[in-house]
Amino acid sequence: MKKFWTLRYTLINVLYFVAFCTIHAYAAVFLLDKGFTNTQVGIALAISNILSVIGQPLVAGIIDRGKFLTNRLTVMFSSLFLLLGSLTLVFVNTEKVPIFAIFVLMYTIQFVYMPMMIAMNFEYAKAGCNINFGLARGLGSAGFAVTSFFLGKAVENYGTNVILYVTIAAMTVMVIHVFFFKKPKTEETEEVSEIIKETQGSGFFAFVKKYPFFIVFLIGTACCFFAHNMINDFMIQIIRSLGGNETQLGYATFLQAILELPVMALIGYVLKKISERHMLVFSAVSFFLKTAILIFATSMIGMYVSQSFQMFAYAVFIPVAAYFADNVMAENDKVKGQAFINSAITLGGVFSNLICGKLLDAFGVKTMILVGVAVCLVGVGIVVIAIYPMMKKVPKKA
Repeated sequence: MKKFWTLRYTLINVLYFVAFCTIHAYAAVFLLDKGFTNTQVGIALAISNILSVIGQPLVAGIIDRGKFLTNRLTVMFSSLFLLLGSLTLVFVNTEKVPIFAIFVLMYTIQFVYMPMMIAMNFEYAKAGCNINFGLARGLGSAGFAVTSFFLGKAVENYGTNVILYVTIAAMTVMVIHVFFFKKPKTEETEEVSEIIKETQGSGFFAFVKKYPFFIVFLIGTACCFFAHNMINDFMIQIIRSLGGNETQLGYATFLQAILELPVMALIGYVLKKISERHMLVFSAVSFFLKTAILIFATSMIGMYVSQSFQMFAYAVFIPVAAYFADNVMAENDKVKGQAFINSAITLGGVFSNLICGKLLDAFGVKTMILVGVAVCLVGVGIVVIAIYPMMKKVPKKA
């Protein structure tokens, strides 16, 4: 079994993104069905994202200190919480306050432990586990795609509690699997562990001083993901404006997710030919094009074309940014680096949820999309400034 590290790590990714599909992609569908307005949905997701922005670097800082909490334990206990939260929501169907509170916590925790799952790959690789990160992450997206394809129709036919049942099943398997997914102990990894214990990671202000280009890059990332989160979180409203429904939501999310697989699987080979910096700029431009296409969409064809750009935007950004952070961070800052990337993504979601829910209720879909396009364009410019002019002033290895 020890030889199948990629397969075992892939299963973690697949199960995570099955639940990511149910909790994140169908958040608006679930909450709207429970009687929440677009504005209330936006507030719920914004609160979740704010808590995630705080929680991700906080948990990562504890892990980087190497005293008691590990990436594996964080993934396992977080998955257990999602399991218990979903079980609770099955029985709490009408009271909006507990539904709001539990869903916000579930949404938050799932975002919080994503960087730890990514960092686990690099941690296990250093311990001698041969893991193809791009392939594993790409198959995770395939898990998201397949779930979305069937979930849209299932929700339409059987109601939104189907979302909870799928989450319960996925997280039950996840908890059991991660419990047995233990890193092999070697002299090298024990030595590295001792070094990390003795050398605490950088605090926030020290981190900013140490990696100024990285902080600017994160601002650009947040702007790009403002548009990305806008599309994902309010996709059902966009699709309804184009004449679709929950079934088309399933098809649209399936399309974008399944197209991620080949790109992520091959990204390791691509990075041998093209630098991470070039690929990140290419990704940022693709986020802009993906959003801009929706301005001109008049039917679901436009939506599907927009979703196809996922393979150049998100599918490139996620693995390349993970390698980028791992390469430029000092050993005791690596988990924090992954966490800050996810915090930037989440921060984009905070502003997207707060602003876009209001825009949607007050002005409609097209105005919301125009704002998303403008913010994303600013993000492209910031990313270029961060990883070309600014990064030249610092050594590649911090």
